[in-house]
Amino acid sequence: MHKRVSVWMITLTLIMLMPIASPAADYAALDALNDEVTIQNYQKSIDICKKAVAENPNDFEANWRYARALRWYAELSKRASAADWKDICAKYGKEGMNYAQKAIELQPNKPDGYYWYGLNVGIYSDGVSILTALKEGLKDKTQESFEKTYSMNKAHEKAGSILSLGRFWAVLPWPLNDKELSLKYYREYQKTEFFGQVAEGPIFLAELLIELGGDENKKEAKAILQNNVKTDSKYFIDWKDRLLKSVQ
Repeated sequence: MHKRVSVWMITLTLIMLMPIASPAADYAALDALNDEVTIQNYQKSIDICKKAVAENPNDFEANWRYARALRWYAELSKRASAADWKDICAKYGKEGMNYAQKAIELQPNKPDGYYWYGLNVGIYSDGVSILTALKEGLKDKTQESFEKTYSMNKAHEKAGSILSLGRFWAVLPWPLNDKELSLKYYREYQKTEFFGQVAEGPIFLAELLIELGGDENKKEAKAILQNNVKTDSKYFIDWKDRLLKSVQ
């Protein structure tokens, strides 16, 4: 009898000493919020992810989704021309880089951390300037992040790494930029099923063609802007109109 009681007490003690696993974040809810791109939804996502990573810092899924939410909140603040959008981009981009880096460390064989690291560097650069980001040594890490995503899964996030590599090589200041390499990636992206699903793809390509110059390039850019940019976003409509005006 005493032996049974002792075994039962030891078992109970061990159970009480076991760490209680933190509940995982509701990933389905986070992804549903991501489906409708609004600043309100990304604020909700930030709140959910903040709580999730506080309870479990090693939650890979929560870390990369936190990086995604931070980047999108900053991106939409920029598009809306919020009074403090540059400060938001700098702050949230930096935080997003940290959570994306954590995701990379947790799951180095998955593309999510790399992809959102690169995009957060981009939005951070919008806030502090590309030159500042370069001085901080972020060029190589950004390139490596997008190239890693590209090598793992070109179709990840609707071929986002292909488009991002094109933009990366287009916007770097001389002599670091490479317009021909940028065009190569844009052409690859143009052949995917995702071209035209978001306004950035056609606009980025058209902008580069205009910069490269020549009547044929300008003619193609005009056709792309008129036929492939489908958006109700004032930010992109204004961008499209500026480019069209330059090729009239």
